[in-house]
Amino acid sequence: MVLLPLFVEVILTFALLFWSGGLHSRDLRAGRVKPEDIALREPNWPKRTTQVSNAYSNQTELPTLFYVLTILAYFSHHAGYLFVALAWVFVIFRVLHACVHVTSNIPNLRGLLFGLGSVVLAVMWVIFIVQELTGT
Repeated sequence: MVLLPLFVEVILTFALLFWSGGLHSRDLRAGRVKPEDIALREPNWPKRTTQVSNAYSNQTELPTLFYVLTILAYFSHHAGYLFVALAWVFVIFRVLHACVHVTSNIPNLRGLLFGLGSVVLAVMWVIFIVQELTGT
């Protein structure tokens, strides 16, 4: 069961990646963006494309710590009920964060969701570290 929230996070990340890729391709084909205007990662994409692209990029940052922790907990057999519950809470915050990012994009709400997810992940890490160090 511990891998299920990880799988949901992976699916979210790929969904945003493919959505972002589709928007980038559409913008290039439609001539809204010229290759020479973005060749060195210049921020010349339309707002909507940038918004979805940023949501994808954000899924490759903090969740990396979640992936590592989940795999460590799985192989060390420290993925009990509390860990799984916290993993789901973290992933729910990531999904909500992504939804805000690609819709209203309200920075305060997005930041709150990011912060809450970060706290949950930090708590997960603390619990895991204590379990590993104490052998419990």
